[in-house]
Amino acid sequence: MMTPQDRSPAELRNMFGANLRQLADQYPSISELSRQLGINRTQFNRYLSGESFPRPDVLDRICRFFEVDARILLTPVDHISTGDRVVNGPFLGEFLGQGVQQLTESFFPSGFYRFSRRSFIDENKFVIGLTYVFRSGGVTYIKGFEAKEAMRSQGLSTNPSAREFRGYVSTHEDGVAFVIARRKAMTYSFNYLARVASLENNFWSGYVARTVREGSGERVTRMVYEHLRRNRTEVLKTARNAGLVTEEDLLPFHLRLLTPSQPFR
Repeated sequence: MMTPQDRSPAELRNMFGANLRQLADQYPSISELSRQLGINRTQFNRYLSGESFPRPDVLDRICRFFEVDARILLTPVDHISTGDRVVNGPFLGEFLGQGVQQLTESFFPSGFYRFSRRSFIDENKFVIGLTYVFRSGGVTYIKGFEAKEAMRSQGLSTNPSAREFRGYVSTHEDGVAFVIARRKAMTYSFNYLARVASLENNFWSGYVARTVREGSGERVTRMVYEHLRRNRTEVLKTARNAGLVTEEDLLPFHLRLLTPSQPFR
């Protein structure tokens, strides 16, 4: 069996390229990802194809951005530990971890999702956004970005790092639940979704609750998720149109499921 010491430079470049492609697949646009990393698009493509290794400072930038260590040069990224497990670890594994372990690809598939809900900041506006669901190390994760307008209205930074949110997904009753937080935030949101009947069986509806004090405005509202799979056209369209919108801007089936005229119960 070949050991890491036996592998040639070409094989190591290919391993790094494969890992980087998997990490980059979480983002709808390679151009935008290259820009955020501060790496020339042509050079980034050379990394993806296994033609070139990054310099040490560039490798450090890539590792810090994706929150992985430098073993992505040597080991498949799914096999690299990202720290001690909590929900899926030994103490909570048979309690909260069961839903994490039992969530299958067929039940809640990976890929891009378009979502809509009423805004917590302005009750006359709605939020349209894009999230990405993926599997790693036996856990289903979700990530996306808060609307710039919502961040700006709260006096918060609108740079991508501040707007990004991440969470994990688990089975819950007849649907899925996920907990989401922004980077270094002290609050989070709880989300619950159940699949609804639709032509392509790709819609989920439920609600999102934010963890704030009573009297801090609306805390729970309906939410709709639409699985876009890897439809690049719809993914890019949603990414361009994401943000705060009016009721008239909502897609018809999203509007039907949100039923904005009816109070949430």
